[in-house]
Amino acid sequence: MDGMTTAGDVTVTEETTTAGGTATAGVKATARIAARADGRRGTALPVLESDGPLALRRTRGSGDEARVMLVGAMSGPLGGDRFAVEAEVGEGARLRVGSAAATIALPGQAKGEARYDVRIDVAAGGELRWLPEQLISARGSDLRVSTRVELAADARLVFREEQVLGRTGEEPGRLSSRLSVWSGGRPLLDQEVACGPGAPGGWDGPAVLGGYRALGQLVVVRPEFAEQPPGPRVLGESAALTPLAGPAVLVSALAPDALRLRRVLDEALAELDG
Repeated sequence: MDGMTTAGDVTVTEETTTAGGTATAGVKATARIAARADGRRGTALPVLESDGPLALRRTRGSGDEARVMLVGAMSGPLGGDRFAVEAEVGEGARLRVGSAAATIALPGQAKGEARYDVRIDVAAGGELRWLPEQLISARGSDLRVSTRVELAADARLVFREEQVLGRTGEEPGRLSSRLSVWSGGRPLLDQEVACGPGAPGGWDGPAVLGGYRALGQLVVVRPEFAEQPPGPRVLGESAALTPLAGPAVLVSALAPDALRLRRVLDEALAELDG
């Protein structure tokens, strides 16, 4: 017997089998943000749509930039959950998105892989700074993250992604993550990494993580980088800046913990912003 129940904004899908079968359930939720230039040198948010465990809150902006905080209203994602966040930045608008706390992927009672999809569109002259807190892959969890960013040719982007494998003293769950960034209809970056139990062999070896448990990346897209991109260089002991084939750079970093990972990425962003 298959069914669907809804409680408030949370949609729970249920699949139940009899004769010794197991029941699985998962939460489906999609949060949506739309930012528009308001004609008064500011940015309006005509769409700020929370859904279930994905709660969006507008916070005090700065100058012409609007700011939104993603607040987790419950634990998750858990096994079987399907979360999504969609953000659209219109022409000339500026948006900054953060989160109130780290996201923790947990095993939950439902079996099966959880998914977290992020879809971002930035129009001509728009700017997005996507700076959430870390994603932590707890023991026994199984999460697939997919992020796709579509930028107009002269749009600007700062995108930070940080992942921590396991809480303190615990083994990680399985985590698969794909990030693709497009500018003007052309790909800038398309990469995928898989870690934890069941991931392809060697993920913890010297060619990938080398024993570290925190990994992150920073993608910065600016039109001026098409003519004068920052040069490639090593940042500290386990980070590097790489120009991409387009108006963008990628900073990739490894660290033993989330605190040191953030420090490396913050220093890289401060240098690029300077």
